[in-house]
Amino acid sequence: MLWTALVLGFLGSFHCVGMCGPIALAVGGSSSKKFLFNKILYNLGRSLTYAILGLVVGGLGFSLALAGIQQGISVSMGILVVLLSLSYKKADQFLAIPALSGVVRWIKAKLSFFLKSGSKTAFFSTGLINGLLPCGMVYMALVVAMGMQSPIQGAWYMLFFGLGTIPMLMALMVSGSLLPAIRRQQIQKVIPYFGIVVGILMVFRGLGLGIPGLSPEVATFDYGNQQVEITMCH
Repeated sequence: MLWTALVLGFLGSFHCVGMCGPIALAVGGSSSKKFLFNKILYNLGRSLTYAILGLVVGGLGFSLALAGIQQGISVSMGILVVLLSLSYKKADQFLAIPALSGVVRWIKAKLSFFLKSGSKTAFFSTGLINGLLPCGMVYMALVVAMGMQSPIQGAWYMLFFGLGTIPMLMALMVSGSLLPAIRRQQIQKVIPYFGIVVGILMVFRGLGLGIPGLSPEVATFDYGNQQVEITMCH
C-alpha cells in the first residue's frame, strides 16, 4: 500500500500547492547552497509531521483492531476514503469551523513567526507546522493510515505521502512560479478516480479473501480472554 501513499502525495501536491505554494516560495536563503538546503529542510519537516500524525492514527487503528473489529475497520475506512475522494476540496474547510478557528490562527501565527525568525531551525520548524494545515488530501491519507491498524505502518504511510508531495513543491520552490491553474485542474481530475481505487483496495483488504497482496486472510488468535483478528500478510 505504500506506493499508493506516494501517488496520493504527488497528486495531492497539485491541489495543495494553492495553499502551501506561498509558504513554500517564502522559504529562501542567503546563498544558492542555503537556498536549496532550506527548502529541503522545509519539506522534510512537513513529511515528519505527517509521519507523526500517521503514528497516532495508526495507533488508534491498532487499538480498535484489538477490540476484534479489524475487518470492519478496513472496510469502513475504505468506504470513507471513497467518500473523501469525491469531496476532498470540501474537506479543506473542516478546520475552518468556528470551534477550531483558534487552532488555525495558532498555526498561521507560528508559520509567520518561523518564516520571519531566520534561525537555523526556522525552515525545518516551518515545515513541521505547515504539516498541520487543513487539507482534504491529508485527511484522506490519514484515513488510509488508520486503516493500516499499526502505528509503524501508519507512520510509514504518511511519511511516504509527504515524500510524494516533494517533487511538485520543490519544482515550485526552485522555479518560483506556479503551474498554470488549468494544468493543475486537469491533473486534479485524476484524484477522485485514484481515491476510489485506494478505497476499493482497502475494502478488499478487509474482506480477508485469502488473495496474497490484495486481500490477505484473517486469522483469529487468542489475546488473553479475548479473540483478536489479525491480518496474515504473506
